[in-house]
Amino acid sequence: MIDDRANPLRRSRFARPMINPAFSLANVVVERRWWIIAIWLTLAALVIPSASHVEQRLDVAASVPGSESEHVQKLIASRFPAAFSSYAVVVVTGGASPASPDGRTILTQLRRGLSGLPVVTRTLSYLDAADSAFVGANGETYMVVGLKPAGRRPDELVPYLRDATRSVQLGLHERFPELQLRWTGEIALNYDLRKTSAADARNAERRVLPITALMLLLAFGAVAAALLPTIAGALSISLALGGAVLLTHFFPLSLLLQNIVVMLGLGLGIDYALLMVGRFREGLLEGMSSRDAARQAAEKAGHTIALSGASVAIAFSALLIVPVNEMRSIAVGGLLVIVVAVLLATSLLPALLSFMGARINAGRIRGLSLGTASERWRRWGRFVCAHPLAVLVLASAPLGAIALQATRLTSDLPRGDWLPRDMESSRAFRTLTGMRTSGIVNAVRVVVEFPRAATWDSQSGWAALRLVSAKLAADPRVSRVRSLTTATGLISPNLDVLAALPSDVRGSMASADGRLALIEVLPTEEAGARGAGEMVRDLRRMAPESLLGLPGTVVRVGGLPALNVDYETSTLGHFKTIVLVVVAVTLVSLLLGFRSALIAIKAIALNLFSVAVAFGAVVLVFQDGHGIRALGLDGALGGTFPAIPLIVFCVVFGLSMDYEVFLVARIAEAKAGGMSEDDAIVEGLARTGGLISSAAAIMIAVFAAFTLGDFVLIKILGFALSVAVLVDATVMRLAVGPALLKLGGRWNWWPGKAFRVAVVGPKESLRRRDPRAGLSTSPPS
Repeated sequence: MIDDRANPLRRSRFARPMINPAFSLANVVVERRWWIIAIWLTLAALVIPSASHVEQRLDVAASVPGSESEHVQKLIASRFPAAFSSYAVVVVTGGASPASPDGRTILTQLRRGLSGLPVVTRTLSYLDAADSAFVGANGETYMVVGLKPAGRRPDELVPYLRDATRSVQLGLHERFPELQLRWTGEIALNYDLRKTSAADARNAERRVLPITALMLLLAFGAVAAALLPTIAGALSISLALGGAVLLTHFFPLSLLLQNIVVMLGLGLGIDYALLMVGRFREGLLEGMSSRDAARQAAEKAGHTIALSGASVAIAFSALLIVPVNEMRSIAVGGLLVIVVAVLLATSLLPALLSFMGARINAGRIRGLSLGTASERWRRWGRFVCAHPLAVLVLASAPLGAIALQATRLTSDLPRGDWLPRDMESSRAFRTLTGMRTSGIVNAVRVVVEFPRAATWDSQSGWAALRLVSAKLAADPRVSRVRSLTTATGLISPNLDVLAALPSDVRGSMASADGRLALIEVLPTEEAGARGAGEMVRDLRRMAPESLLGLPGTVVRVGGLPALNVDYETSTLGHFKTIVLVVVAVTLVSLLLGFRSALIAIKAIALNLFSVAVAFGAVVLVFQDGHGIRALGLDGALGGTFPAIPLIVFCVVFGLSMDYEVFLVARIAEAKAGGMSEDDAIVEGLARTGGLISSAAAIMIAVFAAFTLGDFVLIKILGFALSVAVLVDATVMRLAVGPALLKLGGRWNWWPGKAFRVAVVGPKESLRRRDPRAGLSTSPPS
């Protein structure tokens, strides 16, 4: 051997031995394991206590900053002082008809109990207007309550309001024992949905953790090895939720974040830990010391986990493009839990494993294998290599039929009664539906801005208001129109009559300066939320002059249906851009990671196919209703939600990359070790087939747990992700993917050396390594 210590070039940067960054970092983790553990303990002590406040800190209402609906909301709040810019509805049942003395007594006591609250501006009920719309067939009635949030989120007022009506109900209980006072409306529904969503997340976590631990026990055959990934998943959730709570001090985050964090924390957190523990046990079985096995696991599995996490993070980062608080909250939650899961798996776990050593196999269950390579997967790999075309056709054809259904996917709001049945607000909403007055919750609010030459009380302005009110009332989707002209019945503006109107009535429909007028449009029961959304789109498409007959007018449309339209437009309007961005960035990262154009393109194509299958399954089950009763719903929804296509694409596309990276990384490692194409594929399947199956089974169990909840959006999301993971981990990665690799042959690794970033150290077999220093030197040619 030549001693080059005297070589004058040895100290030159051109002659320095090449350092494998992954190995160097792995060495630091193992050698400084006490510091690593101390840092994580400190971080956990600082962050995890905040996670207990997550339900109080997350916002429930959707918002679209800069949208027309938001502008209308601000106009109503600032220019119409007596209007119900923010309001809730209290529904009265089990008492007496409001037209009777007893009914008026109930309403009077209710109004007295609410009017004294500092957050209540005014009320509107049968006491103010003896309108038949306030009276149900069985004596039901309701009261509209204007609210003043005073810097708080509107939904935070709901417990306060319910305490007030509970006191009223108790005071009237002896006289009206069947009396029920229930709140509904946008803020009450949002509040109850937040509670339901939080409960679903907690219940799913409680259901899944024991099942996950059992699955890991079957996969590893030892109690200690099964517990470590379970703890890693739970820790990922707690740290991510704690971090999210800290972020709410700087900007608001939506309730959907909690569900996403729990889903991904259980799924990715356990998957990454499973990969790390599995690689560590491989090292022990090969006779390595605990430190060397932990170092190898951190180096090889760590790099795979980092590349997989980067792919998932790319997909979630793209959601930040959408200017909707829910989408950005999902992005923040996803990124938090991904970063935490990757860091836990690549730093804390190797540090702990280096201490545990052979104790990782403590609590071994007899009859369960501790090995990682499976002869069954070797046989399957040989079969795929022998019959790639047959495997490709037989595996992909049935799924292609399901994927074709994705062309029928609609993002409309679901039809029918899809709200959770046990929520107080949904029960009250059903009462309003029975009274055929649920449009009070879905009111379309039209603000008319007059030109400088006219005001709402001028002849031309009044005529314009009468014209637009008549046109709206003639629409079959409209049950009632409320404006100054409909309230007074005047053909022309009579200043004496208008002056005699109560100030709160006039102030709720017209601005003091005469420039703005407010028209409220209540949709029919048949039209529902979907019909109200169509009305919003029609009004926005119409030229204001043709609608009002007055040049220079400006019409702005708001209300809850307009918010839904703006939400859908914003999310779906960015869908193509996000798809292109995610595909392009992921393609580049895979090119750099695997140094192969064909593998990168194949991975993208299989991911897109998995997304299409998930969409197709959603169409068949939720839109068409096939098997939907098994998921706790009464019938076909006829639509999903505007957020579903975007969320499903980003989550599925990111998660699908996990198994691609797991499999191809091991195939690349085997190929770099000198194996032939066929042998490398067989070896990769043998080493990762069981791992992928176990990881997928765990993730499917996690996602399926969310289909058992009451929040329909999360139910659809859990179903879509379960289908996607099932298809991707079985057919795509273990059949179609290997078949395509076999057909690709030597072109799988082109252009190879053109890229300098290694994914799993493919040249390890060609280098001599010094484990103590983390250095590697190339042998002489």
